Amino acid sequence: MSATLALTFGLLALVAVLLSGVPIYLGFLLLNGLGIWYFFGASGAGLLVNSVVDSLTSLNMTTIPLFVLMGEILFRSGAVEVVFDSVDQMIGRIRGRLYVFTIALSTVFGALCGSAVAVVAMLGRSVLPIMHKRGYDIQLSAAVIQGGASLAPIIPPSLVAVIIGSMANVSISGLLIAGILPGLLLAALMVAYVYWMLWRNPQLAPAEEPIDPAQQRRLGIALLKLLPFGLIIFSVMGLMLMGIATPSESAATGVVGSMATAACYRKLSWRMLRESMASTVKISAMILIIVATSILFGQLLAFTGATTDLVNWVTHLDIHPQLMFWLLMIVPFVLCMFIDQLAFMLVAIPLYAPVVATMGYDPIWFWTQFSINMTLASLTPPFGYTMYALRASAPRLITLKQVFDASWPITWVFVFGMGLMTLFPGIITVLPQLFK
Repeated sequence: MSATLALTFGLLALVAVLLSGVPIYLGFLLLNGLGIWYFFGASGAGLLVNSVVDSLTSLNMTTIPLFVLMGEILFRSGAVEVVFDSVDQMIGRIRGRLYVFTIALSTVFGALCGSAVAVVAMLGRSVLPIMHKRGYDIQLSAAVIQGGASLAPIIPPSLVAVIIGSMANVSISGLLIAGILPGLLLAALMVAYVYWMLWRNPQLAPAEEPIDPAQQRRLGIALLKLLPFGLIIFSVMGLMLMGIATPSESAATGVVGSMATAACYRKLSWRMLRESMASTVKISAMILIIVATSILFGQLLAFTGATTDLVNWVTHLDIHPQLMFWLLMIVPFVLCMFIDQLAFMLVAIPLYAPVVATMGYDPIWFWTQFSINMTLASLTPPFGYTMYALRASAPRLITLKQVFDASWPITWVFVFGMGLMTLFPGIITVLPQLFK
């Protein structure tokens, strides 16, 4: 079988397996097994086992369950309520205050949890009813909540960055650090978008908002309550930035920090820890199998010669690297409106990695842009997880059409941010280079 035919048949088979409703990790493992049997016969069983074992025993892989456990502990302990109250008090009395509050809160949660769905569900249950009650525009509120939640996979600690780093053989610590400035930039762009909308239509926010007059006096208390969360951020990112800890070690210190934070707020319990660990085992097992089978998929592509043929084809296209970059970004942007983003990553990363090397892109810059693009997959209709999670969290306040309409403006804000990061790549690369 030729390399091109092998690649085409493999991709079509993968699409068929995913459309059949089989869980992604099982379908991908099955497809890889069939590919090995076809090319190697019975002797390929050893290759399958060795590849999976080598992938799963890599030190980088320990980062995944540790980050998942850290997020589970923080959310199950209820400690995030403290962040909610403290950030609310610190925003102050400004027009469109709850819009800014939601973005600021999402940015903080992005540093604590890598799940956009978890953040949007929490904000939909807690913040959206308050915004509706106080007279905020429901569609702009939904846009801000979806956009803010989408910062979670970008701002470290990010599971998406860990998965991409493991699959593309790129520095995980570099990818994690690279997400800091882009996350803050996107948050700032969302605030700018909100005030542009308020300038065009002041009725989108109430003129006078109720606020506790004692909030100013409680500002110091609010800052003190956030200190334990500052400890978590320092234990995860600070130790990496100083070169003291690897991503795996900083993930471990983050788990300890999350337990200490829950204990500070008297939220730590054996029951909560058991539930967190049980959930972590289920989620991590699925992710680890997916990553291991994706690495094996890349090895099969290399063996059949499909990777070499793909690189040769791209090289002979004679396309400017900037145009090629946007072509590589448009493909996931469109396809991930219809297929699962994790499923797309499984297929795309082994195919993209040699092209990235051939085109001479900075790997940290490219894969950070790729990870931002992946967050849009959960933000764009018709199958974005974030949209349905928001609708499910507040079914009486907002319709699915309003959620869909709210997602597009924020999507274009993110695309504009990616354009800025293309024009000024230092936004992404300066911190990883500074803290090498």
